[in-house]
Amino acid sequence: MTDLEAIEQLGRGHTWEEMKEGQSFRTAARTITEADLVGFISSMGFTEALFFDASHAAEANYPGRLVPGALTYCIAEGLVLQTNVLQGTGIAFMHMDYDVKRPVFVGDTLQVVVTTTESRPSSRPGCGVVKSDNRIFNQKGEEVGIYRPVRLIRGRDFKAVG
Repeated sequence: MTDLEAIEQLGRGHTWEEMKEGQSFRTAARTITEADLVGFISSMGFTEALFFDASHAAEANYPGRLVPGALTYCIAEGLVLQTNVLQGTGIAFMHMDYDVKRPVFVGDTLQVVVTTTESRPSSRPGCGVVKSDNRIFNQKGEEVGIYRPVRLIRGRDFKAVG
């Protein structure tokens, strides 16, 4: 039997100590499809005509199928999680501010730039609080949104309870 703890785990998330203030990284990109939009608005009950009626959106002078800000955020957070930066180290999503900067449409390709703005020990032993600015960009390099999560992250000295 192999001692798994002695073998390096690929894709392990960063501890709060490794998330240095001012440090940035960029996610992969992802294009929002019609299926993304329809699945999201159907399952979440987003019955606003702007999202499911293309002619209504056109009457409001939108050049395409408008994507809800909530879906934009969900795709952006998914891109962050796919980097594995929080894999096995994230403990809690504690708070978030979210600002929508410009509309997002079906066919837009999103990417996120994450910059750590604060990283400090928490009152919980073995854990830290990490704040970041997560800027969402479209394929034109335009900032379409920014969210600022506050997360509880394991530290190097984290010990599991139980």
